[in-house]
Amino acid sequence: MYPRLSDLFSDLFGFTLPIPIYSFGAMVAVAVLTAMWLTQRELDRIYADGRISGVRVSTEKTKRGRPAMKEASPSALIGTVTVLAVVLGIAGSKLFHILENLDTFAADPLGMIFSTGGLSFYGGLILAGLTIAWFVRRKGVELGAFADAMAPGLMLGYGIGRIGCHLAGDGDWGIPADMSLKPDWIPTWLWAETYPNNFLGIDITAPGVYPTSIYEFVFAALLFGVLWIYRKHPYRNGWLFSFYLLLNGIERMLIEQIRVNNEFDVLGLTFTQAEVIAGLIVATGLVGLGLTWKRRLREVPPNAVASPA
Repeated sequence: MYPRLSDLFSDLFGFTLPIPIYSFGAMVAVAVLTAMWLTQRELDRIYADGRISGVRVSTEKTKRGRPAMKEASPSALIGTVTVLAVVLGIAGSKLFHILENLDTFAADPLGMIFSTGGLSFYGGLILAGLTIAWFVRRKGVELGAFADAMAPGLMLGYGIGRIGCHLAGDGDWGIPADMSLKPDWIPTWLWAETYPNNFLGIDITAPGVYPTSIYEFVFAALLFGVLWIYRKHPYRNGWLFSFYLLLNGIERMLIEQIRVNNEFDVLGLTFTQAEVIAGLIVATGLVGLGLTWKRRLREVPPNAVASPA
């Protein structure tokens, strides 16, 4: 494993980069940029189709020194949305990880807060998602259409982020692999991984554990393809995002069956935090699909502009 990409450069090319580049952070950056680029493309497309209203943005100043205003695609908001996604995504991920590991936090609160590891995806999704929803509505943009535009990019970005988890070996791996169940056509590295030089410094004995981060990347890439195919759906705004929630929740509930995580007792049953949240996300997705499973009755006029906040 290569917790630092700079070490990979050193092994491959024989020179050391002056600044260490951490694998997880680098892949998260790639994930965010990819997700936001796809979202920007989709916002421009559905704006051109008349499914979402535009926003007013300032241009060069007039002769009187006042900023001129013009209509633009809501993709003009993507810069602020990206900042909110990064800052609140990290904050939410850290917060939910702390809540899941209160005993470790009590023993070393500062170390856990400022550690580069220990992030929970769902914490970031919830905190950043709620804040972005508030911001988009404040700008007068139709939230369902905006969420639909984000859905494919969110799924692909999630998968790319998991590659960072795999390279760093940050603990997002599975339970010990059962080699007796391995089909002959599957290579050993895809069935069991020992994560040498992992970020946590844990010595994993052979044959290893299930590399669940790789599995999640594959699932996310496939589900991204499904969402991309259905992105031009004829249903009401919010349908695609509801579909995304359903697929995301099911994928996470399945992977949790072979993944290492803290477990909690709920009404006499044992669950992980991710299973509980994924179950709620699946339920939300189903409700959303039920509310949006009708063809759109009308389109937003192409020249409509969202009212200023």
